Amino acid sequence: MARVAFIGLGNMGGGMAANLAKAGHDVRAFDLSTEALDRAKAKGCLVVGSAEEAVEAVEAVITMLPAGRHVREVYDRAVIGKAPASATLIDCSTIDVTTAREEIEKARAAGYRMVDAPVSGGIAAADAGTLTFMVGGTEEAFKRAEPFLDIMGRAVIHAGGPGAGQAAKICNNMLLGASMVATCETFVLAQKLGLDLQTFFDISSKASGQCWSMTSYCPVPGVGPETPADRDYEGGFAAALMLKDLRLAMEAAQDVDAYTPMGAHAEELYARFAEALGGAGKDFSAIIKMIDDSWRAPAGSEAPAPPVTNSKG
Repeated sequence: MARVAFIGLGNMGGGMAANLAKAGHDVRAFDLSTEALDRAKAKGCLVVGSAEEAVEAVEAVITMLPAGRHVREVYDRAVIGKAPASATLIDCSTIDVTTAREEIEKARAAGYRMVDAPVSGGIAAADAGTLTFMVGGTEEAFKRAEPFLDIMGRAVIHAGGPGAGQAAKICNNMLLGASMVATCETFVLAQKLGLDLQTFFDISSKASGQCWSMTSYCPVPGVGPETPADRDYEGGFAAALMLKDLRLAMEAAQDVDAYTPMGAHAEELYARFAEALGGAGKDFSAIIKMIDDSWRAPAGSEAPAPPVTNSKG
């Protein structure tokens, strides 16, 4: 078994580090949060006092950090030149493609093999070890990272060269964000037209309108498999994180002059829901509350946002 540094033990990183420890790896864990460190310790990780201490004499460094600036700061200050040159560097954060490529190039110049390996699947998949990893980097770096990623995920896919993992992640989540908005709009329309929503689900989930946002993550309580909608939109994938990913996608689209009108409109809607209407902490499927107020929160809990007026209003 290997000695692994894990830096960033939030909602996703905590479960990922725990699965590495459960598999028998010697996980040296660091986070700025004392509570996160306590949880990691309870799950079998050895907590340390700094990122620099975490990377001493390790075979792999895995990071799960909030944004590109955090990745740059941690790798430039505490990883590159501090971890052994033989260590495999794996950044699982979701960040901009440019920063991912720049940090991988810095690592390569210093003699390291590094991949960008953002994830899909959410907190439940992180805890269960069933994430999907989209990996960017050289073939050699991918092969070195794969055994560690296999422990934390159900699917580990080499997307291409440096930055390709981030590119795949933001494209995937742009599609997810836009399709969830369309799914929410569709259920609201179906209800207003007098359709029974379970019956509509049974029809559309077997017809040409079928999509993951409907069949696996239905935004309507009591319809389809259990989703955050059945828990007042708690847990799952926060709307604030969807907005972050949509903004990364829009930045990337601007960089390469790609026309993405649906992605841009999804970003606009999630910005309104997460920032102006206070939905940032709710699951991203809760945007249905902004589109229509039929799915009201239980008495005494957060009130739903007012509905959006359509283009004819």
